Formats: sequence, structure tokens, C-alpha cells
Amino acid sequence: MAVTAAMVKEIREKTGAGMLDCKKALVEANGDMEKAIEVLREKGLAKAAKKAGRIAAEGIVESYIHGGRIGVLVEINSETDFVAKNEEFKEFAKNIAMQIAASNPLYVQREDVPEDVIEKEKEILRNQALNEGKPEKIVDKMVEGRIEKYFKEICLLEQPFIKDPDLTVKELLHEKVAKIGENISIRRFTRYEVGEGLEKKEENFAEEVAKQIENK
Repeated sequence: MAVTAAMVKEIREKTGAGMLDCKKALVEANGDMEKAIEVLREKGLAKAAKKAGRIAAEGIVESYIHGGRIGVLVEINSETDFVAKNEEFKEFAKNIAMQIAASNPLYVQREDVPEDVIEKEKEILRNQALNEGKPEKIVDKMVEGRIEKYFKEICLLEQPFIKDPDLTVKELLHEKVAKIGENISIRRFTRYEVGEGLEKKEENFAEEVAKQIENK
């Protein structure tokens, strides 16, 4: 299939990749738009991996307040102050703050989860599987599968991105690294919710945030 300028433009608008990269991806994908996007994402992940070891000590602390009920502070680092002032970097930081407000992760990445927390969760999941009457020989496999799901719920980088659930936050981060050309890291965050830890009427503010973001 012939690659047209309109196709290149559409891919560029969807991915933010360079015109030449978009054209090469379309040629590689034989004009298949979805496959071309996958090619660009894979190459973006490769570029991001090369930059991951570089020190990112600049950056910003972004905030997000939802209806006076949920508040988030997140520190996102870049290699240079110049990139930290970039509008796309700032938009990424805002999106991550909104992600934290909506999805309520407990950790940035699975490596941050304390070993005792993991072992306790595995014990709970194992007992659940046994109580469901599952055979002993498949319980361990079930636990491994369920602990992976657990990581996707509590680890920010493994959560589906609220504005595009086909992407994880980690994949979104890698796309930004490839596009901006510097290592970017989400270092830490704090999330507050009014009345958290106090006995109160059940209200799911996080779900409310997610719905409002999806409608934007």
C-alpha cells in the first residue's frame, strides 16, 4: 500500500513522533495504521530504555486538587531545567497527578513494594484459592497470576492510563522519554482524601475523578 502524506500526518497527530519516523513506520507496516503505531511505540520503548540510566535531578512538583476532596502532589524529574519548563512535560506531569487522584496507587513501581507486603498478599490470595476449592497443585500458579493483577492495581507505572486504557502509565512515560529526548522519572507522590481513615458515609471520590477525566 502506498504511504500518503495524509497518512503520515494522521500518525504524527496520534503519536507525536517525527514525520520521518512516522513514514518509516508506515512503510514497515505496509500502510497499516494500527501496526505503524505499534512499531513507533516499540521503537519508543527501545529509545527510552537507553536513556533510563541517565541521571534526572531536575523537574517539577505538580499538584492536582479535585473538588476540594482529593489532593495530589507528585515529583517528576527530568535531566535538565529546560525540559522541566517544556509545556508537554508539564502536561504529562498534570496527567500523572490526575491519574494518582483517580486510581489511588500506593507505590510508583513494583520494586517499591515491601517484601513483607507482597508475602502477606500472597498468603491471602493462597487462602482464597484454597477456600474456593482449587487443587493444591494449581494454587501457586493462581497466586502468581493474581499477584500480577495486584501489582497493576497498586503500582502507578503498571496501571492503565486513565485517558487511554490501552496504554500503561509506564508505556506513556516511555513515549514521552522517546519524544522529549531526555530521561524522565516519576520519583514520588502523596495523595490526600478528605476524611481518609475516618469512619464516614461511603463515597467513591476516586471513581468520580476518573469519570470526569474520561469526559474531558
